[in-house]
Amino acid sequence: MSAARSATDRLRCHLLTCNSTLRRLRLAGRRLSGLHVSAFFLAVALAGCTSGTDAVDQAAGSEQRFVSGNGSVVEFPPADRRAAPKLTGELLDGSTYDLADHKGKVVVVNFWGSWCAPCRAEADDLEAVYAATKASGVEFLGVNVKDSRDNAKAYEQAFNVTYPSLYDRSQRVALKFRDTPPNAIPATIVLDRQGRVAVVLRRPLLREDLQPFVTRIAAEKP
Repeated sequence: MSAARSATDRLRCHLLTCNSTLRRLRLAGRRLSGLHVSAFFLAVALAGCTSGTDAVDQAAGSEQRFVSGNGSVVEFPPADRRAAPKLTGELLDGSTYDLADHKGKVVVVNFWGSWCAPCRAEADDLEAVYAATKASGVEFLGVNVKDSRDNAKAYEQAFNVTYPSLYDRSQRVALKFRDTPPNAIPATIVLDRQGRVAVVLRRPLLREDLQPFVTRIAAEKP
């Protein structure tokens, strides 16, 4: 089988099996042109094609896996919200982070990996929501999983990510969310100003998917 045919087969497999990301990929494709489109979709295909429900980065080994989310969005009314777990740890830049230091802020927690094609696809949308909402008391926190620190830093630089990320290679942070587990990469959890889980989104996101939730929760009275 030729290299071109192999790449085409991988792409076809990705389009057939990774339905939760198709809308995002199509939009991203419109932003690109010429050879950039081919390179983008080829990279996605190589990073996300298996015969099952999850997609594996072929170059990353069995340790690094993109597990396709079920597309669910769960929003909890204030009366049903539970406190988020204590989140502390080391950021990618070597400094320390403690969620308790951000009391009174809305905190958007996004789980990602540099090896995850849908994470790359949503990166600019997350940054756009952060830029649009931070003045209203919103903080973003990335949680980098199953990754090397060097690759994660390169990802942040490539996609101009300005908010901090915990380095969580072993996924300990995700395990702390026992009541509302992310269950997929990427996944996003929005915490209200009282430090409670308000929304869980288990799918790749567009700006228009996320920003209405963040804006509404930020507007809630404590």
